[in-house]
Amino acid sequence: MHHTFVETNGLRLHVVQAGPSDGQLVILLHGFPEFWYGWRHQIDTLAKTGFCVWAPDQRGYNLSDKPSGIAAYGLDTLAADVVGLIDAAGRQKAVIVGHDWGAAVAWWTAVLYPERIERLIVLNVPHPMVMQRFARRDMGQMLRSWYIGFFQLPWVPEALSHLGNWSMPVQTLRSTSRPGTFTDADLQQYRTAWSQPGAFTAMVNWYRAALQKPPARQPSIRVTVPTLLIWGVRDQFLKREMAQLSVDLCDTGRIVFFENATHWVQHEEAQRVNELITDSNSR
Repeated sequence: MHHTFVETNGLRLHVVQAGPSDGQLVILLHGFPEFWYGWRHQIDTLAKTGFCVWAPDQRGYNLSDKPSGIAAYGLDTLAADVVGLIDAAGRQKAVIVGHDWGAAVAWWTAVLYPERIERLIVLNVPHPMVMQRFARRDMGQMLRSWYIGFFQLPWVPEALSHLGNWSMPVQTLRSTSRPGTFTDADLQQYRTAWSQPGAFTAMVNWYRAALQKPPARQPSIRVTVPTLLIWGVRDQFLKREMAQLSVDLCDTGRIVFFENATHWVQHEEAQRVNELITDSNSR
């Protein structure tokens, strides 16, 4: 792996790169509360199969720039960051893989810039418009999404999360994943990333922007690029019903369910997830 900084959309993102420079570009977009390290089980494997792998710390996370203010973390801006990475790689198109918030960004990039995406692979997050509509009318999803409302509070989420050497986010990762998914050594890596100056506020600002600075209304929210949705069924945050509703918005889409995986499917089922990413390249 090679660590570097890449200019995109007016800021610098820390990017981990691997694989042949002339391979097909795949950009791995992490979610909350992870950083590039959330793809540690994918990077080397994809590089060995011939991909040119870019795994950025998205804006606000770990070593990447952390612009101030909630407006800097709107979904339209986050999608533009991805296109800037593709431009920086000197490519016209890339395979985009996203998990959690990274999946939301991947979905929206496909809506706004379909001509820049070869293939879309999203893990355990529905299409943003499905999430918006479903969460407003399904009480079960409202209860699962309680933390989104909590994150709207100023400074309180950051202060509580930092207590006890980041005990709250650590406990969240451990309690919502299969036992052993996140080792003590892994969690120390996360603590270091969360402790970067301004990082946790920037991370929470993604949630604040989702409600306070929603994306611009689009004439069409359909996804026209080939799409694979990977879904761990034991997800404690997001209901399974949203998976099919999301694929219904795709011209060419399919779902692979992992019945025994949680929200953290790329960690728990790394080999199979890697095979699906690689297979989608060859179809």
